[in-house]
Amino acid sequence: MLKEFKEFAVKGNVLDMAVGIIIGVAFGTVVQSMVNDVIMPPIGLVLGGVDFSDLAIPLGTGPEGETVAIGIGLFINSLISFLIVAFVVFMIVRSFNKLKRVEEAKPDPVVPPQPSAEEKLLAEIRDLLQARG
Repeated sequence: MLKEFKEFAVKGNVLDMAVGIIIGVAFGTVVQSMVNDVIMPPIGLVLGGVDFSDLAIPLGTGPEGETVAIGIGLFINSLISFLIVAFVVFMIVRSFNKLKRVEEAKPDPVVPPQPSAEEKLLAEIRDLLQARG
């Protein structure tokens, strides 16, 4: 079992997946910052100074006196983050598919067919006859 696990862990696919997850988490952090710090402030300013992260629908107070609210602003931020990530992933997949189609469209280099044994023999006979006379 240990040998099988070692073979699995050493395969390139596992390493590729780990790198993809790490880059994905880092990319998610960058997108979250872009949404919270770059995109939402101008939108909030245009809408009269609304800070979307604080935008909430109050439902009342909880048993310990805290305000219970639906965090609609945080949901809007998350939705925008998702749309940005989905768009970037779409563009990556689209580019990959385009490159794949270009590779598939390239014709294989034409290799001239090799003459059969009969053709080789006939060519030798022809050459001998030409040499005779």
